[in-house]
Amino acid sequence: MRGHTSKLQAIALAVLSACSLAAGYEVQFSDSDYSRQVCSGMWGSSNTFINVTFEESSSHGQVAMVMYEWKDVKYLGVTTSMSDDSLPKTYVCTTDAVRDGRCSSENIGKFIFSSDDGTTISQSSLWTASVALNQTSSDSSGFWDNPEGNPSLPDDEDASPWRSRELHYFPRQANDTLNPSPYDTIAYTQPIQYQVRKTGYYCVAIVPVTVMNPAARQGPTDVPYHPTYNGVVLFRNTFDGKLPATDYPKVNFYLFMFFAYAIVGSAWAWLCYKHVTELLPIQYYISSLIGFLVIQMVANWVYYRYLNAHGKNAASVVFLFVVAILEAGRNALSFFMLLVVSLGLSVVRESLGRTMLKCQILAGLHFIFGVLYAVGIVELELESTSALILLMFIIPLAFTLSGFLMWILYSLNNTMMQLTVRKQRYKLGMFKRLHYILLSTVVVILIFFLISSLSFSDRLAEDYAAKTWKTRWWLLDGYLAILYFVAFWGIAYLWRPSENNRRLAIDDEGEAKKWRGERRASGDKEVGEDEEREGLMHKDRDE
Repeated sequence: MRGHTSKLQAIALAVLSACSLAAGYEVQFSDSDYSRQVCSGMWGSSNTFINVTFEESSSHGQVAMVMYEWKDVKYLGVTTSMSDDSLPKTYVCTTDAVRDGRCSSENIGKFIFSSDDGTTISQSSLWTASVALNQTSSDSSGFWDNPEGNPSLPDDEDASPWRSRELHYFPRQANDTLNPSPYDTIAYTQPIQYQVRKTGYYCVAIVPVTVMNPAARQGPTDVPYHPTYNGVVLFRNTFDGKLPATDYPKVNFYLFMFFAYAIVGSAWAWLCYKHVTELLPIQYYISSLIGFLVIQMVANWVYYRYLNAHGKNAASVVFLFVVAILEAGRNALSFFMLLVVSLGLSVVRESLGRTMLKCQILAGLHFIFGVLYAVGIVELELESTSALILLMFIIPLAFTLSGFLMWILYSLNNTMMQLTVRKQRYKLGMFKRLHYILLSTVVVILIFFLISSLSFSDRLAEDYAAKTWKTRWWLLDGYLAILYFVAFWGIAYLWRPSENNRRLAIDDEGEAKKWRGERRASGDKEVGEDEEREGLMHKDRDE
């Protein structure tokens, strides 16, 4: 029986060792950290867990430790004073807490569990223990003491000191949780594991404690010993990788966005191939931007895949700069394309002349300032950097962005006025639809800004991270990426390659009618479709 038990223990140790090597989101901790708590969202399943590993060579002393799901934080700690609400709760059971009646002596060195609704610790997610780190038992008894491990002589001379000792187990009851708290102080010998079966926001808190026996007398030369420790908390989720659960959805999201851009981009490429002889300059700009967007989605996906596989390191920082540069390039190219469209390139005028150079200079400046802003956000510490330095990174980008927006709005209104005066209704309809797309985008952004402001206004609350860890990535990345996708392809659809490209490039609709007559004479069967699409343009011409 004893041999069978030993085998089971060996198997358990092997399993724990293997689990400790599993890939997961890792957070370093030490006794010098300002915050004593580490938290992360977790997607629960049958093989998810939290591992706490102490570095044995640098960890000494005793700590109070607790692991729990955030929804049970209300059971953690006890009110310190009923008369003074400004005092924080007492979380750890110490000799002073025992003396004041806040906890019992058997819980010294552990976190205090307190429930007002009758819930027991076994019915909650709390696991708490007093953990002894790298302690060696030594006292001043002397050289001739009985060696450790040998039995002491019994008081009864008829009793044998070599009788077998009984092993006492603490059986788990039916209502116990997966993680029953130990009764006594545990000596750290291997990673401490906490099983996770439900999706939620889980926390690990470690507090150094110095526990003294209230009955013992302290010598005048005794100096309190402060525990020191270092270690890693590993959150093993349902997925394989080192990303936190709140960021992992970005991996699949950017892969989805890559396929979305690639599929719609393939349709655009087919239209370009079909009408290659009639492509307009603006359609070349759109084609270039589509290729750039596909590359950017691939870069974002590869970046998060790399983070998930290797975690944060020097290479990931370089990769982040590349992603930031691509994003700045996307923004600059998008505003540039929107500006030349609003100026009427290829529809109202064949060339922009010197205005094109001004557009290119503004786009180049916006790209440079966007890269500087992205680098500054990564490298600068917002808490310690002066406001003047921060403004040096923000103000130039704000100026170029404002310049783009004002120029786009002015040019779009001016182009629509020209088309109205010329009574070119088909082209005017295109620019009106462009105006509706931009207006709808602004309205959606305002709604998004309102929702985000309401969400982030509560960011200092203790439960903010616990409530938003599932959706935070959507507010920060997903929502705007989808909005950009819809708006971009809506604009690209208006300027898609077709057999009517050259008609759009002609300012005078009388010349367009003459050009269409030449096509009919040459036997073009698509002229009837052109006339139908231009019906609105020629209807009531003299109004």
